Amino acid sequence: MSVYNDYFGPFGGRYVPEILQPPLKELELAFQEALGDPEFIGEFEEFCRDFIGRPTPLLPAKNASREIGGAQIYIKLEGLANTGAHKINNAAGQALLAKRMGKKRIIAETGAGQHGVATAAACARLNLPCVIYMGEEDIRRQHPNVYWMEMYGAEVRSVTSGSRTLKDAVNEAFRDWTANSADTHYLLGSALGPSPYPDMVREFQSVIGREIKDQADFQIDAMVACVGGGSNAIGFLAPFLDQKSIKMYGVEAGGRGKGPGNNAVRMADTGRPGIIQGYKSLFLHDSDGQVLDTHSISAGLDYPGIGPQLAALGKEGRIEFTEASDREALEALKFFARTEGVIFAMESAHAGAAAIRIAKTMSPDQNLIINMSGRGDKDIFISAAALDGENWRDFLEKESRRKYVD
Repeated sequence: MSVYNDYFGPFGGRYVPEILQPPLKELELAFQEALGDPEFIGEFEEFCRDFIGRPTPLLPAKNASREIGGAQIYIKLEGLANTGAHKINNAAGQALLAKRMGKKRIIAETGAGQHGVATAAACARLNLPCVIYMGEEDIRRQHPNVYWMEMYGAEVRSVTSGSRTLKDAVNEAFRDWTANSADTHYLLGSALGPSPYPDMVREFQSVIGREIKDQADFQIDAMVACVGGGSNAIGFLAPFLDQKSIKMYGVEAGGRGKGPGNNAVRMADTGRPGIIQGYKSLFLHDSDGQVLDTHSISAGLDYPGIGPQLAALGKEGRIEFTEASDREALEALKFFARTEGVIFAMESAHAGAAAIRIAKTMSPDQNLIINMSGRGDKDIFISAAALDGENWRDFLEKESRRKYVD
């Protein structure tokens, strides 16, 4: 694991009220100490093996590669991790760290719900009380994940302020932590926020890239990941950043198209530098600093900012950013289900859509890896409504009238 670093070029930092400086410093020191402790590293690795089910497979997508033409495609199946996505890697690491620090309570934010599910599951395993903040709109879109969080014993608190999505859930979690930091750990889910969170999340998620180094017995020419806040992308890419021959692509939510409120594209000319939610990065906000509305069919990609390390890597040109629309993501979802028998999460399907385009520009002796950051069963109410609307609505109507328990 690498060393602590609070800035990435012009981005990062710790811009928080004075009351949060001591708990963040405490967390920074505990994190640094844990990274140097073989006992903690061993505990994390054991948790990854026995509870998460690591390593996750690296699937040769032979049917998809043959049909697309161009590069040979491989899929890192993070969707096969316990709880269905990469989020459990970071949730496990931070929950273990919180227990090491003597914290008695965990809080977290969630958008698509996968971080909330992962946090709730890790807390159940470690016997830690857990509160999850989730925007009212995301609760509507991702109700199956709300069900699972509560099944694991977490309390899910609906956030009704602002756009009622991920950024508002983050705000509420910070308010809670401000009032209760003495005995509470805020288990932030993406590689953003005030330091040391971007480094901490990257380190716990880098298990993805480190496994690929062991699994890939071929030359890697391109790597593709979706980017909301950026936890799956930075964990997937970080171990390879010094290998300049590998082209790296981050895929943002192109949504319905151009214009404010229609997408969540930060790395094009639309993203402006700003300091929001405790860190400096690129955000979608107006000249007065007001955060703009966003849109994506995927609840995990509609965050208006991006992790500071990814913002820096994008500005440096190390990572090339592109986008995929809602429709392209749905088409990619169908394509990989039909050709490879895997159901991408809507977030990951954005990476799949871009990978299809990119692979066509490459030669058959080159290799491309997609990070399937999660599986798509959580999205059934979204994908089925979009792709099988009439049949799905008929099914839901019949189910609403069915009685299972007297």
